[in-house]
Amino acid sequence: MYKVDLNSDIGESFGAYKMGDDAAIMNAVTSANVACGFHAGDPLVMKKTLKTCAEKGVAAGAHPGYPDLVGFGRRNMKCTPDEEYADCLYQIGALKAFCEANGFRLQHVKPHGAMYNQAAKDPALAKAIAQAVKDAGEDIILMGLANSEFERAAKELGVPFAAEAFADRGYMPDGSLVPRSQPGALIHDVEAAAKRVVRMVTEGTVEAVDGTVINFRPQSICMHGDTPEAVEMAKAVRTALEAAGVKVTNLKEVVLG
Repeated sequence: MYKVDLNSDIGESFGAYKMGDDAAIMNAVTSANVACGFHAGDPLVMKKTLKTCAEKGVAAGAHPGYPDLVGFGRRNMKCTPDEEYADCLYQIGALKAFCEANGFRLQHVKPHGAMYNQAAKDPALAKAIAQAVKDAGEDIILMGLANSEFERAAKELGVPFAAEAFADRGYMPDGSLVPRSQPGALIHDVEAAAKRVVRMVTEGTVEAVDGTVINFRPQSICMHGDTPEAVEMAKAVRTALEAAGVKVTNLKEVVLG
């Protein structure tokens, strides 16, 4: 039987500014990537989000990003590997404390936005992030783009790794994500997204924007929580997967068995 985790980026509200419907999307996903205050989120939002995770039985992961609240962490920065390591470890530690205060362990770490995309192609940055995950605690899973530098860094350092694919993002022929500034970056058709996710999980393929077929075997599927159709898409994807005989379960079961 195929098994897969469903994740979403949540806890991205900040102060008086609300982003996404976290409670609703957590009814469909099995893992939550919780913003840690650098690109979005704040201590009170983190506290409330972790409480909701505990109530709904959703596993929690840290979602560290660049210190860029204005750009929502989606603008590239020139950080050294040492800076990347320190920023990640700092944010992971904060989220880990909130997890422990709610009586459960931090499951994974998934970088956000520009940090994710830059490190997926940069071996030094990927290794810095993997080292931060390793130093943060035993058995924490690094989640990153399938067939990327994240996977190679995790293997080198002996960090558990989860290959991630995206329900609502377009792919370039090399397996990277289509930049948000370009056509085809975002997928808004809920039915189309659900069908392509089933194909990803059961066939191990996805079609890039130019028609190229990319081969990978994702262990977790992301649905961004800040898109208008996020809740509807999460429900549709889960329903389609289960109808195809796929077991939707938490990341630890998928990766560590």
